[in-house]
Amino acid sequence: MYVGAHDEPMGEIPGSGDASGRHGPRVAVTGATGHVGGLVARLLADDDVPQRLLVRTPARAPELPGAQVVEAPYGDGAAVERALAGVDVVLFVSATESADRLEQHERFVEAAARAGVRHVVYTSFQGAGPDASFTLARDHAATEELVRLSGMAWTFLRDSLYLDVLAEWVGDDGVLRGPAGDGVVAAVARADVARCAAAVLTDVLADPAAHGGRAYELTGREAVGLADVARIVHEVTGRPARYHAESVREAYESRAVYGAPRWQVDAWVSTYTAIAEGALRHVSGDVARLTGREPLTLRDVLQAT
Repeated sequence: MYVGAHDEPMGEIPGSGDASGRHGPRVAVTGATGHVGGLVARLLADDDVPQRLLVRTPARAPELPGAQVVEAPYGDGAAVERALAGVDVVLFVSATESADRLEQHERFVEAAARAGVRHVVYTSFQGAGPDASFTLARDHAATEELVRLSGMAWTFLRDSLYLDVLAEWVGDDGVLRGPAGDGVVAAVARADVARCAAAVLTDVLADPAAHGGRAYELTGREAVGLADVARIVHEVTGRPARYHAESVREAYESRAVYGAPRWQVDAWVSTYTAIAEGALRHVSGDVARLTGREPLTLRDVLQAT
C-alpha cells in the first residue's frame, strides 16, 4: 500500500485508525529500499508485524504484506512528521553518505519527536565518537547525541564494517589496497545487523522498556586482517585477490582518480587507518545475545552469494 507524502492532512495516515494513529502500524522502518532496512522489513513481514516503510523513492520499495509505503525523505521534516504519526518505535537507518548527512539526520530526529515517536533504534557505527579515526563515525556520534537530547527513548546499534562489502574492496586488478597495515576488523554481515534490528523492534513492541538506553556493538564472531580477507575471497570465489598495505600518502594518490570530494576521500582512507589503529578489532558477542545465533563469517557470506 503506497501513501503519498502529501495525500492527507498532517497527523493522519490512511488505515492508521484515529488521529493519534495508535491503531495502525506501531513500528516504522526507514531505508527499506536499501540493504539493511529492506532485510529488516522482510523479517518483520515474515513475522506478520504491520509496519510503515519510510522511503525516498516509493517505486523501489519492497511489496510486503501488512506494509504501508510512505514517501518521506529525511530532509523533509513535514513529510517525516506526518509519516511517523502514530508510530511507537522507528528503525532509523543512517542516511547515505553525503556532505549534509548530519543535517538530514537532525531534521529526521526533530520530526520524529514532534510526531510523538516513543523509541528510536538507530544504526550507528562501532567506536562512534567525536574523535573517531573513521571520519564518518564522528557523524554517527553527533547523531546519537541528537537522539539522546530529543526526549525519545533510544537504542543504538553500533555496526562494524559490513562483511558483505569487504570483498568489493578487491579491485578489478585483484588487489585489495589500503593503509590498514596489519590491523584486523571484526566486520559483521548485513543479515546479522538486520536480525538484531528486527529483534530489538519486536521486543520494544512487546515491552516499551526493552532495550531503552542501550548501545549494542554489532560485530562478527572474529576479527580478520585484510590479507586474510583477500585469501578467503580467492578461496571461495576463485578470483585473484591479494592485499597491498599502502601508506596513507599512497592511499590518497590511488583514490585521486575518482575525483571525489575531499570529505569522501577522507572517509575512504580513514576506514583503513581505523583498522590499522585497532579501532575496529573488538569482537562483542552482542549479535548472539540479541538473536540467539552466532554471527556469520566472511566465508559464510561469500558462499551464500
